[in-house]
Amino acid sequence: MMNRQKYLPAATLLVAATVLLGFAVSAGWLVATDLYVSNALSLRVGQSSPQLIAFMQGISWIGGGTPRWIICILLSALVWHWCGRRCGIALAGATLLSNLASNALKFAFDRARPDIIEHLDHVNSASYPSGHATSAAVVYLLLAWLAPPRWRSLAWALAATMIVLNGFSRIMLGVHWASDIVGGTMLGTAFALLGAWWASRASRSGQPLRES
Repeated sequence: MMNRQKYLPAATLLVAATVLLGFAVSAGWLVATDLYVSNALSLRVGQSSPQLIAFMQGISWIGGGTPRWIICILLSALVWHWCGRRCGIALAGATLLSNLASNALKFAFDRARPDIIEHLDHVNSASYPSGHATSAAVVYLLLAWLAPPRWRSLAWALAATMIVLNGFSRIMLGVHWASDIVGGTMLGTAFALLGAWWASRASRSGQPLRES
């Protein structure tokens, strides 16, 4: 695992990379790549399996809106139990702040949603960066970083699964470009690192984080 002293500079670099990617997207440098990925992965009613469409819609539903915040609250309570109040606050706070940052960047770049297929999920905001990808990264990566040793492997497997499924679902449902997913994942990872850094300050100040 990365040395905790490197969390803050790594998070700063990831936020900067997210902003730079946004400028690249706005300049049109990734149009060909995004079109290629979307054409390859997008699901089409009447051509794609209805079961696969429903599965991806379910994954997308879990990763956004009210379900996202319910999961955040439950996991914040879990890490509070695992390693104390600071951990719970770190997960809840990082999730909230990452959501605000994602919305600010959506407003700033104002990227249009893909129009390759009819949208198979409801959307009402700009495209870059993906809020679903941001939330998946911050919530599940921070959960893995704060998990006690006996649960850490399972938590990392869950994080990888949810990040990948969320990303693919948004592209396959036709509501995000691949670069939106990359930008959201970087932004969410940055806030997960910030949350882990803030939670780890307790141990450096002589108050060790409680582990189960």
